[in-house]
Amino acid sequence: MDEQRRVARFVDEHDLACPPAHRLLDLAAEVGELAADANDATGYGATPEAFSVERDELGDTLFALLALCDELDVDASAALDESLAKYERRLAESDDPGSG
Repeated sequence: MDEQRRVARFVDEHDLACPPAHRLLDLAAEVGELAADANDATGYGATPEAFSVERDELGDTLFALLALCDELDVDASAALDESLAKYERRLAESDDPGSG
């Protein structure tokens, strides 16, 4: 995934390497920010039609995920391919993409 290489270069160029556990905590924080934005926008779900999140917050979350993948030496594209195959298999078997 070209985006993963871009993130890895950025991390290297700006000396932002850190342990995977810190990357995971950063990812959780970014997802939390998305949830908080959605919560605020909808009045804790009272007006779901008002749902919105900021594109830059989605970008922050994607950056955190791709940086985590890079720290773990996981090819994000291959991981996505595996996940899509899993969902396709579940849908073929049970018409339900869920795991349980």
